[in-house]
Amino acid sequence: MTLDTEAIDRREAFLMDLVRTAGALAQEGFSQQSGRPIGMKGPQDYLTETDGRVEAHIRGRITEAFPEDGFLGEETGGKPGSQAWVVDPIDGTANFARVIPHFCISIAFVANDQVQLGAIANPVLGEVYFARLGGGAQMNGKPIRVSATADITGTSFEMGWSNRRPTSDYIAAVSALFDAGSNVRRAACGALGLAYVADGRSEGYAELHMNSWDCLAGLLLVREAGGVTGPFLSLGGLTQGAPVLAANPHVGGILSHATGIPLLAGPDLLAQGDDKLLRTA
Repeated sequence: MTLDTEAIDRREAFLMDLVRTAGALAQEGFSQQSGRPIGMKGPQDYLTETDGRVEAHIRGRITEAFPEDGFLGEETGGKPGSQAWVVDPIDGTANFARVIPHFCISIAFVANDQVQLGAIANPVLGEVYFARLGGGAQMNGKPIRVSATADITGTSFEMGWSNRRPTSDYIAAVSALFDAGSNVRRAACGALGLAYVADGRSEGYAELHMNSWDCLAGLLLVREAGGVTGPFLSLGGLTQGAPVLAANPHVGGILSHATGIPLLAGPDLLAQGDDKLLRTA
Protein backbone atom coordinates (compact mmCIF):
# COMPACT_ATOMS: atom_id res chain seq x y z
CA MET A 1 0.00 0.00 0.00
CA THR A 2 1.34 3.43 -0.97
CA LEU A 3 0.96 6.11 1.71
CA ASP A 4 0.11 9.69 0.76
CA THR A 5 1.47 12.88 2.31
CA GLU A 6 -1.36 13.17 4.81
CA ALA A 7 -0.69 9.65 6.10
CA ILE A 8 2.99 10.49 6.59
CA ASP A 9 2.02 13.77 8.30
CA ARG A 10 -0.03 11.88 10.88
CA ARG A 11 2.81 9.48 11.58
CA GLU A 12 5.28 12.35 11.87
CA ALA A 13 3.24 14.04 14.59
CA PHE A 14 2.79 10.69 16.33
CA LEU A 15 6.51 9.90 16.21
CA MET A 16 7.53 13.26 17.68
CA ASP A 17 5.42 12.50 20.73
CA LEU A 18 6.28 8.80 20.88
CA VAL A 19 10.04 9.28 20.99
CA ARG A 20 9.68 11.65 23.94
CA THR A 21 7.45 9.36 26.01
CA ALA A 22 9.76 6.44 25.28
CA GLY A 23 12.71 8.61 26.27
CA ALA A 24 11.10 9.38 29.62
CA LEU A 25 10.71 5.65 30.30
CA ALA A 26 14.34 5.02 29.36
CA GLN A 27 15.54 7.85 31.60
CA GLU A 28 13.52 6.46 34.50
CA GLY A 29 15.11 3.05 34.01
CA PHE A 30 18.59 4.52 33.72
CA SER A 31 18.25 6.44 36.98
CA GLN A 32 17.51 3.12 38.72
CA GLN A 33 20.06 0.98 36.86
CA SER A 34 22.97 0.87 39.28
CA GLY A 35 23.20 -2.61 40.78
CA ARG A 36 20.28 -4.05 38.81
CA PRO A 37 20.58 -7.41 37.02
CA ILE A 38 21.99 -7.57 33.50
CA GLY A 39 21.05 -10.37 31.11
CA MET A 40 22.97 -11.63 28.10
CA LYS A 41 21.47 -12.38 24.69
CA GLY A 42 24.85 -13.47 23.34
CA PRO A 43 28.56 -12.59 23.54
CA GLN A 44 28.87 -8.86 24.32
CA ASP A 45 25.11 -8.53 23.72
CA TYR A 46 23.36 -7.20 26.81
CA LEU A 47 19.72 -7.02 27.88
CA THR A 48 18.20 -4.94 30.66
CA GLU A 49 14.67 -4.78 32.00
CA THR A 50 14.31 -1.32 30.47
CA ASP A 51 14.79 -2.64 26.92
CA GLY A 52 11.64 -4.70 27.25
CA ARG A 53 9.61 -1.96 28.95
CA VAL A 54 10.47 0.67 26.35
CA GLU A 55 9.82 -1.62 23.38
CA ALA A 56 6.48 -2.73 24.85
CA HIS A 57 5.49 0.92 25.27
CA ILE A 58 6.46 1.80 21.71
CA ARG A 59 4.84 -1.27 20.18
CA GLY A 60 1.65 -0.81 22.15
CA ARG A 61 1.21 2.80 21.11
CA ILE A 62 1.91 2.02 17.45
CA THR A 63 -0.54 -0.89 17.44
CA GLU A 64 -3.22 1.33 18.93
CA ALA A 65 -2.64 4.28 16.59
CA PHE A 66 -1.76 2.48 13.35
CA PRO A 67 -2.87 -1.17 13.50
CA GLU A 68 -2.29 -1.50 9.75
CA ASP A 69 1.46 -0.86 10.13
CA GLY A 70 4.06 -3.57 10.61
CA PHE A 71 6.62 -3.61 13.40
CA LEU A 72 10.22 -4.80 13.66
CA GLY A 73 11.89 -4.45 17.05
CA GLU A 74 15.22 -5.56 18.40
CA GLU A 75 13.71 -7.37 21.40
CA THR A 76 10.42 -8.77 20.10
CA GLY A 77 11.07 -9.03 16.36
CA GLY A 78 8.13 -8.84 13.98
CA LYS A 79 7.41 -8.70 10.26
CA PRO A 80 7.96 -5.36 8.52
CA GLY A 81 5.67 -5.88 5.53
CA SER A 82 5.24 -3.01 3.05
CA GLN A 83 5.18 -0.31 5.77
CA ALA A 84 6.62 -0.67 9.22
CA TRP A 85 8.13 0.89 12.30
CA VAL A 86 11.69 -0.28 12.98
CA VAL A 87 12.67 0.14 16.62
CA ASP A 88 15.64 -0.17 18.94
CA PRO A 89 14.32 0.57 22.44
CA ILE A 90 17.80 1.04 23.91
CA ASP A 91 20.78 1.29 21.60
CA GLY A 92 24.01 1.26 23.56
CA THR A 93 22.72 -1.27 26.08
CA ALA A 94 26.24 -2.11 27.28
CA ASN A 95 26.68 1.56 28.23
CA PHE A 96 23.22 1.70 29.81
CA ALA A 97 23.87 -1.44 31.86
CA ARG A 98 27.09 0.06 33.25
CA VAL A 99 25.41 3.41 33.99
CA ILE A 100 27.36 5.19 31.24
CA PRO A 101 25.10 7.99 29.92
CA HIS A 102 25.64 7.30 26.22
CA PHE A 103 22.61 5.43 24.87
CA CYS A 104 19.47 6.27 22.92
CA ILE A 105 16.14 5.22 21.49
CA SER A 106 15.99 4.84 17.70
CA ILE A 107 12.73 4.68 15.72
CA ALA A 108 12.31 4.70 11.94
CA PHE A 109 9.22 4.45 9.75
CA VAL A 110 9.61 2.74 6.38
CA ALA A 111 6.99 2.95 3.61
CA ASN A 112 6.84 3.25 -0.18
CA ASP A 113 10.19 1.38 -0.26
CA GLN A 114 11.94 4.24 1.54
CA VAL A 115 12.76 5.41 5.04
CA GLN A 116 10.19 8.16 5.53
CA LEU A 117 10.78 9.20 9.14
CA GLY A 118 13.51 8.79 11.72
CA ALA A 119 13.91 9.84 15.35
CA ILE A 120 16.72 9.32 17.85
CA ALA A 121 16.46 10.43 21.48
CA ASN A 122 19.26 10.71 24.02
CA PRO A 123 17.21 11.16 27.21
CA VAL A 124 20.18 11.89 29.49
CA LEU A 125 21.19 14.97 27.48
CA GLY A 126 17.63 15.85 26.49
CA GLU A 127 18.55 15.70 22.78
CA VAL A 128 15.93 14.57 20.27
CA TYR A 129 16.91 14.19 16.61
CA PHE A 130 14.28 14.04 13.90
CA ALA A 131 14.27 13.72 10.11
CA ARG A 132 11.66 13.39 7.40
CA LEU A 133 12.46 12.30 3.88
CA GLY A 134 12.89 15.49 1.85
CA GLY A 135 12.25 17.66 4.90
CA GLY A 136 15.70 18.10 6.42
CA ALA A 137 17.10 17.08 9.79
CA GLN A 138 16.85 18.74 13.18
CA MET A 139 17.87 18.40 16.79
CA ASN A 140 15.48 19.82 19.38
CA GLY A 141 13.68 21.65 16.61
CA LYS A 142 16.76 23.37 15.15
CA PRO A 143 18.19 22.42 11.73
CA ILE A 144 21.45 20.46 11.72
CA ARG A 145 24.11 19.92 9.06
CA VAL A 146 27.03 17.57 8.65
CA SER A 147 30.57 18.80 9.22
CA ALA A 148 32.29 20.81 6.49
CA THR A 149 35.75 19.42 7.36
CA ALA A 150 37.62 18.32 4.23
CA ASP A 151 41.17 17.91 5.58
CA ILE A 152 41.54 14.31 6.74
CA THR A 153 43.99 15.35 9.46
CA GLY A 154 41.17 17.36 11.04
CA THR A 155 38.63 14.55 11.04
CA SER A 156 37.27 12.33 13.77
CA PHE A 157 35.60 9.12 12.63
CA GLU A 158 33.75 6.58 14.73
CA MET A 159 34.12 2.91 13.87
CA GLY A 160 31.60 0.50 15.34
CA TRP A 161 32.53 -3.10 16.10
CA SER A 162 30.41 -6.16 15.28
CA ASN A 163 31.04 -9.78 16.23
CA ARG A 164 29.37 -10.77 12.93
CA ARG A 165 32.54 -9.85 11.05
CA PRO A 166 36.15 -10.95 11.71
CA THR A 167 37.95 -8.77 14.21
CA SER A 168 40.82 -8.55 11.74
CA ASP A 169 38.54 -6.67 9.30
CA TYR A 170 37.70 -4.13 12.00
CA ILE A 171 41.36 -3.68 12.95
CA ALA A 172 42.37 -3.26 9.31
CA ALA A 173 39.76 -0.55 8.76
CA VAL A 174 40.75 1.33 11.91
CA SER A 175 44.42 1.06 10.97
CA ALA A 176 43.73 2.44 7.49
CA LEU A 177 41.93 5.43 8.97
CA PHE A 178 44.75 6.15 11.41
CA ASP A 179 47.25 5.85 8.55
CA ALA A 180 45.19 8.33 6.52
CA GLY A 181 45.53 10.86 9.35
CA SER A 182 42.13 10.66 11.04
CA ASN A 183 41.30 10.22 14.70
CA VAL A 184 39.18 7.09 15.33
CA ARG A 185 37.00 6.34 18.33
CA ARG A 186 34.30 3.92 19.45
CA ALA A 187 31.51 4.89 21.84
CA ALA A 188 29.37 1.69 21.68
CA CYS A 189 26.13 3.29 20.48
CA GLY A 190 25.79 3.17 16.70
CA ALA A 191 22.56 5.15 16.42
CA LEU A 192 24.09 8.08 18.33
CA GLY A 193 27.26 7.68 16.26
CA LEU A 194 25.15 8.33 13.15
CA ALA A 195 23.30 11.22 14.80
CA TYR A 196 26.66 12.80 15.64
CA VAL A 197 27.61 12.65 11.96
CA ALA A 198 24.34 14.40 11.11
CA ASP A 199 25.00 17.27 13.52
CA GLY A 200 28.70 17.62 12.70
CA ARG A 201 30.22 16.22 15.90
CA SER A 202 31.88 13.48 13.82
CA GLU A 203 32.96 13.46 10.19
CA GLY A 204 31.89 9.87 9.65
CA TYR A 205 30.64 6.60 11.11
CA ALA A 206 31.11 3.07 9.77
CA GLU A 207 30.32 -0.42 10.98
CA LEU A 208 30.88 -3.63 9.04
CA HIS A 209 27.49 -5.05 10.08
CA MET A 210 24.50 -3.35 11.70
CA ASN A 211 20.87 -4.28 12.13
CA SER A 212 18.18 -2.05 10.68
CA TRP A 213 16.82 -0.97 14.06
CA ASP A 214 20.25 0.43 14.94
CA CYS A 215 20.75 2.54 11.84
CA LEU A 216 17.73 3.39 9.66
CA ALA A 217 16.80 6.53 11.60
CA GLY A 218 20.43 7.66 11.71
CA LEU A 219 21.04 7.09 8.00
CA LEU A 220 18.02 9.24 7.16
CA LEU A 221 19.30 11.93 9.54
CA VAL A 222 22.69 12.00 7.83
CA ARG A 223 21.18 12.19 4.33
CA GLU A 224 18.79 14.95 5.30
CA ALA A 225 21.65 16.84 6.97
CA GLY A 226 23.63 16.86 3.71
CA GLY A 227 25.78 13.79 4.20
CA VAL A 228 26.44 10.66 2.18
CA THR A 229 25.73 7.05 3.14
CA GLY A 230 26.16 3.52 1.92
CA PRO A 231 23.53 1.30 0.26
CA PHE A 232 22.07 -0.33 3.36
CA LEU A 233 18.57 -1.20 2.13
CA SER A 234 19.61 -2.52 -1.26
CA LEU A 235 22.03 -4.89 0.49
CA GLY A 236 19.10 -6.55 2.27
CA GLY A 237 19.70 -4.63 5.46
CA LEU A 238 16.07 -4.24 6.53
CA THR A 239 15.72 -7.84 7.67
CA GLN A 240 19.26 -9.25 7.50
CA GLY A 241 21.50 -6.35 8.47
CA ALA A 242 24.33 -4.98 6.33
CA PRO A 243 27.42 -2.74 6.43
CA VAL A 244 26.80 0.90 7.37
CA LEU A 245 28.67 4.01 6.31
CA ALA A 246 27.78 7.68 6.80
CA ALA A 247 29.98 10.74 6.39
CA ASN A 248 30.21 14.33 5.33
CA PRO A 249 30.57 14.42 1.53
CA HIS A 250 34.15 15.72 1.60
CA VAL A 251 35.64 12.68 3.34
CA GLY A 252 33.13 9.94 2.58
CA GLY A 253 35.38 8.45 -0.10
CA ILE A 254 38.23 8.03 2.37
CA LEU A 255 35.99 6.24 4.85
CA SER A 256 34.61 4.07 2.04
CA HIS A 257 38.08 3.11 0.85
CA ALA A 258 39.26 2.24 4.38
CA THR A 259 36.25 0.06 5.16
CA GLY A 260 35.41 -1.37 1.72
CA ILE A 261 31.81 -0.16 2.08
CA PRO A 262 30.53 1.52 -1.13
CA LEU A 263 28.91 4.95 -1.22
CA LEU A 264 25.70 5.97 -2.89
CA ALA A 265 26.27 8.22 -5.89
CA GLY A 266 24.93 11.55 -4.67
CA PRO A 267 23.35 13.30 -1.67
CA ASP A 268 19.79 12.99 -3.00
CA LEU A 269 19.68 9.25 -3.61
CA LEU A 270 17.76 8.32 -0.48
CA ALA A 271 14.77 9.96 -2.13
CA GLN A 272 15.33 7.90 -5.27
CA GLY A 273 16.17 4.54 -3.73
CA ASP A 274 19.63 3.33 -2.80
CA ASP A 275 20.70 1.08 -5.63
CA LYS A 276 23.24 3.36 -7.33
CA LEU A 277 26.76 3.04 -6.00
CA LEU A 278 29.77 5.28 -6.20
CA ARG A 279 33.00 3.47 -6.97
CA THR A 280 35.79 4.68 -4.74
CA ALA A 281 39.48 4.31 -5.34
